[in-house]
Amino acid sequence: MVLETRSPEETYNVGKKLGEHAIPGQVFTLTGDLGVGKTVFTQGLASGLGIEEPVNSPTFTIVQVYEEGRIPFYHFDVYRIGDVEEMEEVGFEDYVMGEGVSLIEWANLIEEILPEKRTEILIEKDLEQGFDYRKITILEVD
Repeated sequence: MVLETRSPEETYNVGKKLGEHAIPGQVFTLTGDLGVGKTVFTQGLASGLGIEEPVNSPTFTIVQVYEEGRIPFYHFDVYRIGDVEEMEEVGFEDYVMGEGVSLIEWANLIEEILPEKRTEILIEKDLEQGFDYRKITILEVD
């Protein structure tokens, strides 16, 4: 599925709709260049899960856990990891195999340890379409 958004609010709402329909154990991978709206999308997804506290990228902690929504939410940002073994240290497998919803930013950096079943999300800009234009590709992988 390919969606187009033309504002941060629309990008947020795409994430929110996915969050509203997310189920325990679901894993989302999120890729896209810096500044494409990954955090805005993630904030929408968290809102759809019923999380009301502020959601920001856990760039320096690798994972941020939110438990007050209808399903626990595990937000990973693996941009700064140096080695896949670091993911074992934070309990990556326990999270993605658990009862929460996991979202992994920069998932392409840890592709070899991603679960086979996941929802891949790619956000892309196209400045010819306008500054706030985003193309969001959502692909179910088994």
